[in-house]
Amino acid sequence: MMSLQQLFDLSGRVALVTGGSRGLGLQIAEALGEYGATVAIAARKQNELDAAVAHLTGLGITAFAVPADLRTAAAAETLAKAVMERTGRIDILVNNAGATWGANAEDHTPEQWRRVLDLNVDGLFHLCQSVGRLSMIPNRRGRIVNIASIAGLKGHVGPTRTIAYNTSKGAVVHLTRALGAEWGKYNITVNAIAPGWFPSRMTEATLAKSGADLAAHAPLKKLGNDNDLKGAALLFASDAGGHITGQILAVDGGASII
Repeated sequence: MMSLQQLFDLSGRVALVTGGSRGLGLQIAEALGEYGATVAIAARKQNELDAAVAHLTGLGITAFAVPADLRTAAAAETLAKAVMERTGRIDILVNNAGATWGANAEDHTPEQWRRVLDLNVDGLFHLCQSVGRLSMIPNRRGRIVNIASIAGLKGHVGPTRTIAYNTSKGAVVHLTRALGAEWGKYNITVNAIAPGWFPSRMTEATLAKSGADLAAHAPLKKLGNDNDLKGAALLFASDAGGHITGQILAVDGGASII
């Protein structure tokens, strides 16, 4: 029988966190690193990656960065290979990188639509595929944690008009279920966290105008904070969540239940 400490321990494991240089991705990288994982973070901007690695290293976490723009299948494979070349394995994949665009449905351009779907859906799938092929399937073990959104669970969330984003996150929800069903035979679990409103660069404009109202309408009467995703991510990434797959956990202060 494993102790609880052993169930959550990630020592010796390698985690790749996309969009890991700031916001929710960095929060998750902190959690996985604190419990012993070597953390590779990926994002587009080298200066933000450098700052994040310095921050994680300062916390005693073994971390490194790989710049990547994940809108193409080739970029996903390049990223997976770069991490594998350095560590020899990828045990945990956190798909956090994402984009949004605010516009009424009738005003969305094809370019805006594709910009969101290319990263949030296509890029996520291609990275799952590359990491699966290169590491998780051969090793018969893996943990995939997709960052969805309560916007993928509801038709409309708050004051924004983000139909491409909502559509993409709905796709992430169903991709998570389908991939969890298909890859269970390889001892790979695939789960998703659906955050509600958290302060981030993506949400700062909306929260500056409507944050107080959004918090007031949630049952817990608050927005997400810097620690609120950590427990869920650790559960799905560790042996403690080893019998959970294809599930979507809303971390939203209860906003999605009303």
